[in-house]
Formats: sequence, structure tokens, C-alpha cells
Amino acid sequence: MKTLIRPAVTLFILLSIVTGLIYPLLVTGIGQALFPKQAAGSLIERDGKPVGSRLIGQNFTDPKYFWGRPSATSPYPNNAAASSGSNLGPLNPALKEAVESRVKTLREADPGNTAPVPVDLVTASASGLDPHIGPAAAEYQVARVARARGLAPEIVRNLATQQTEDRQWGVFGEPRVNVLELNLALDQLPAEQKP
Repeated sequence: MKTLIRPAVTLFILLSIVTGLIYPLLVTGIGQALFPKQAAGSLIERDGKPVGSRLIGQNFTDPKYFWGRPSATSPYPNNAAASSGSNLGPLNPALKEAVESRVKTLREADPGNTAPVPVDLVTASASGLDPHIGPAAAEYQVARVARARGLAPEIVRNLATQQTEDRQWGVFGEPRVNVLELNLALDQLPAEQKP
């Protein structure tokens, strides 16, 4: 029995050192060297301070900002420590109620907007943390944001178009707009652009 325990303990210690220390340090070092921004969380900084990550959505509710996708995380929206979807199926009455409530909120925030509400403004992503909306969802909000900021709609629309990212490598996914980056760009607009 003693002849079996010693090799097992030795192997356990060796594998613990290799997989618990050496491998993570090696991968972290390579990541920091080759992809420093991504390895640090893809943080967005303003005035030397981090204001968010370009990979995690934020909960904007002020009419002067573009709103992102709803988040199903708890106990608060866009909680990166609790990434999850709602797990509500398309036939679940709770999903229908949530979507109807979100449509109502969007209509109340912009009563003159009769355009169809884009699906990504009323449904959460699978992770509950998606920082992007589609170009149609950005277009839907242009009039409200322009009115709240006292800007011409074309200025806001052009900024949203400039912030639209193409498909990954031109093939994967759909065009998208990072809501945090768009809102930060809105805040950077010079005052002379107001009518």
C-alpha cells in the first residue's frame, strides 16, 4: 500500500504545481505580452479613470443616452459576477410580460416614435451582459437622444453610424454598436454642434 501512496502523492503535487501555478502564470504572461488591453479586461478609460469595459453592458436609463439590451442578471442589471440569461422560453408568459413592459417603457420615453421596436431593445442576451445593440436599435433611439440633448437628429444619427462596427472579420455576426462607446462619444460632442 505504501508503494502506491507515495507515487500518487508525488504525482498529485507535481500536477498541482504544473496546472495550478506554472500553466496559469505562463498563459497570463503570454496574454499580457501579446494582448495587454484584452488581458486587462478591455477597459475604456476617460481622463485616466476606467469607466467600463467594452465587453460588458451598462444600464443607461437617462433619455439623453442610448439604451442597451435589457439584462437578466441579478441582483442588478449587467452584473458581471452573475452572468446569465433569463432562461424564459418563447412560450413562457413571464417573457411576454417582460417584453410588453419594456416596449411600454420605450414608447413612454419617446411617444412620437411609431416605428417597430427592435427586438434587441426588449430581449436580454444569453449572457445578460451584451454591450451591443444593432444599428436598427440605435436608429430607433436617435430622435429621443437628439431631443434630450438639444441636438439635430442628423448629428446623433451620424455619430451612431460612425460607431457601428462591421461583422467580425467581415463574416461572423451582425453589424453592431457598442452602447458605452456611443454614449461616451455623445458626451464628447462639442457644444457648438447644438442648434
